[in-house]
Amino acid sequence: MSVKTGLAYGRVWHLVDAKDKVLGKLAQRVSIALRGKYKPTFHPSVDTGDYVVVVNARHMALTGKKATQKKYWWHSGYPGGVTELTYDKFADEHPTGPMKKAVYGMLPKNNLRKAQMGRLFIFADTDHPYDQNIIRSYEQRADSELGLTRGVAEEAAAELPEAKTK
Repeated sequence: MSVKTGLAYGRVWHLVDAKDKVLGKLAQRVSIALRGKYKPTFHPSVDTGDYVVVVNARHMALTGKKATQKKYWWHSGYPGGVTELTYDKFADEHPTGPMKKAVYGMLPKNNLRKAQMGRLFIFADTDHPYDQNIIRSYEQRADSELGLTRGVAEEAAAELPEAKTK
């Protein structure tokens, strides 16, 4: 195994700040990282995903009227055992619950889902015990996928309006 291939199989720790982020869009990005779909060695039957730490899950945003209209329900298995809660009540009782259910529903329904969910760590607030493990953050990854660093991205954004006026 070459060094490059070994690095592709390595597991990276991602930090995702969920404050004011839309629940579904964020869950989709987290599920991609948990599966490892961005890696060159990705195959659906191989578990090559990364670790993901989500902080500020309590402060996520929803679009439209979903905060009052979205329903979470489950059944106990007994007659009359249906429990139904709106997003507001469910998030009050379980601050990390909506994010966990959204990611769980976006992962493939196979034997790898349990292992992939085991690498997801969701925290209601900013404090978490994985500071030393974090290699990437969500905002840094978005810039690096474009091939831009922080300074270059700001310069490119500043140049765009000037080019449109000419």
